[in-house]
Amino acid sequence: MTTYQVDGWTALGDPRRRDIFERLAHRPLSVAELAKDLPISRPAVSQHLKVLHDARLVRVDQQGTRRIYHADPAGLEPLRRDLDRFWATTLQNLKRVAEESFNSPPKE
Repeated sequence: MTTYQVDGWTALGDPRRRDIFERLAHRPLSVAELAKDLPISRPAVSQHLKVLHDARLVRVDQQGTRRIYHADPAGLEPLRRDLDRFWATTLQNLKRVAEESFNSPPKE
């Protein structure tokens, strides 16, 4: 069996996984609870949860025979840092373009 490390962006790139993650952000749920409201099977939900878990976006707690999944806010930190960096770069570029257009001579 081949395994690979997936990052948060890749894990959330799948619409079904985003849906599962959003549900877990509202409250912890078991695979059965997730599967009853989704148009996919329990094994498919479990596969999506494994990807989210490998990306450190969800954590799991064992409660008897049930596995309860929770969104893991710490797993979102790398995504937040990426977004902050992208935003800072965008603002720097916007400032540069605005300054260049303000300082350039008017076109005739």
